Amino acid sequence: MKQTQPLQIKLHTLESLQTPLRKWREEGKRIVFTNGCFDIVHRGHVEYLWETAQLGDILIVGLNSDASIARLKGKHRPIIDEKSRGMLLAAFACVDAVVRFDEDTPYELIKEIRPDVLVKGGDYTEETMVGADIVRAKGGEVCAIPLTPGYSTSLIEAKIKNQP
Repeated sequence: MKQTQPLQIKLHTLESLQTPLRKWREEGKRIVFTNGCFDIVHRGHVEYLWETAQLGDILIVGLNSDASIARLKGKHRPIIDEKSRGMLLAAFACVDAVVRFDEDTPYELIKEIRPDVLVKGGDYTEETMVGADIVRAKGGEVCAIPLTPGYSTSLIEAKIKNQP
């Protein structure tokens, strides 16, 4: 039977992320960062994360906390709690680290992580991407990955609500 590391090893605080981050940088790894709510993980998320991971060696995912999602999306969200969402993301082979943040944007997280590549979905432009200024200032790359049409948490939520 294949031995794997426990999923918890990929779940980090900003403080606990510092050691692997330092190691990855010493090894010359290209660090990619994205973030989101990842509430009700679906095909669109899977394709997005896979494509994002292809842009470097290490993929770090910033995960909105339950409190930040409620502020951004309303009191009915998140549907899935932050611990469960973190575990789901950690289960993906293409994800190297998951770090939760409580703010409405990941700006401070990006400032601390200083990724080589910042990625968001195709519904963002470089001008609307939080942290693009930080990444560009250090000579990094800013990318938008096209979204998979027809897949979103909002569409899934609406479909569930409309079921008899």
